[in-house]
Amino acid sequence: MKLFSQRVFVIVVVLLVVAAVTLALLPRPVAVDVAEIRRGPLVVTITDDGRTRIRERYVVSAPLSGRLVRIRLKPGDPVVAHQTQLTTIEPADPTLLDPRAIAQAEARVKSAEARLGQANPRFDSAKVALNHAETEFGRIQKLADRNAVSQQELDNLKVALQQAGNEYEASRFEVEIAGFELEVARAALTHGTDGKPSGDWSFPLTSPISGRVLRVFQESATIVNPGDQILEIGDTADLEVEVDVLSRDAVRIRPGGRVMLEQWGGSESIAARVRLIEPSAFTKVSALGIEEQRVNVIIDFADAPESRPPLGDGYRVEAAIVEWESDNVLTVPTGALFRIGDDWAVFVVQRNRAKLTKVELGRRNDNDAEIVKGLEEGNRVILYPGDRIENGISIAERPTARKS
Repeated sequence: MKLFSQRVFVIVVVLLVVAAVTLALLPRPVAVDVAEIRRGPLVVTITDDGRTRIRERYVVSAPLSGRLVRIRLKPGDPVVAHQTQLTTIEPADPTLLDPRAIAQAEARVKSAEARLGQANPRFDSAKVALNHAETEFGRIQKLADRNAVSQQELDNLKVALQQAGNEYEASRFEVEIAGFELEVARAALTHGTDGKPSGDWSFPLTSPISGRVLRVFQESATIVNPGDQILEIGDTADLEVEVDVLSRDAVRIRPGGRVMLEQWGGSESIAARVRLIEPSAFTKVSALGIEEQRVNVIIDFADAPESRPPLGDGYRVEAAIVEWESDNVLTVPTGALFRIGDDWAVFVVQRNRAKLTKVELGRRNDNDAEIVKGLEEGNRVILYPGDRIENGISIAERPTARKS
């Protein structure tokens, strides 16, 4: 009996040793991160750097020859239309205008009258278009309250109303400037031909618009000639954004498209809309020395100036222009994708093993891709598969696995 027990003990020890050696020789499961395939929103954007700019600038120029009085205004100082005196032009000699200069001044008056004549019809048309857009928006808004029209149609009318408002403001601004230029031209002609002694008068220059001084071209007192630039004025609240994108991206952008402005200095993005894709491209050399054909995209802010961050002229922003978006898309993280020849593939987790699965993709962005074929909602895929991951290999999910 004792001999039998010893033999059983030896057999058990041998079996345990064999089992331990077998387990030691078996490959250990590879630790991986796993994400679950789910349905959710997907936004595809075209992202590029841009800069803010004042929509309408006005460069105040000398309307006649004379001595420019030193300008006291500095960049950033506020000005009020037809009230703030920018500077004064005094005669440089007793005869401010000779016959030739008088003829030129008369020609400038006629030119200013022609510009005003062109600006008034455009202003009237813009006013009619704005009234029509407001009426149409009010009508569709009432239908939308009764769910009689789609939300997309209402959004399109909002964009049309905003564009009509912008056109109205631009045309009104154009009429004001044309009227100011006509006043300046007439005043210059009057002062130049009234025959008064040179020391009896001076010609004040007032601001044509309300806004702020952007640049002072000639700060010190000097002799100026007609057309010499003196300073630049603009309304810093009337901003737009200019973004230059590759021409192959510009063809996929549509007016009215949603834009998210980021990297402006704050943590939240600023809502905006595409107003215009310029019809002409230009050549730009990239940082790598490659010539690229680029197109300017003009973007309007969606919110009123008082409710958005205090950006200024020439500020840098990063514009994410929405090319396509949907709220219900089956997506997979791009970190799970890899190439097999011309096909895309992922490793699906099945019973703690990796299964190689080819997939067909639709639209994608930097983080996620649309699944057209190959995966179903609820499938779990391996993120960032390395060289150790092969079809059928045993895997172990890390406790801190990433979820989609």
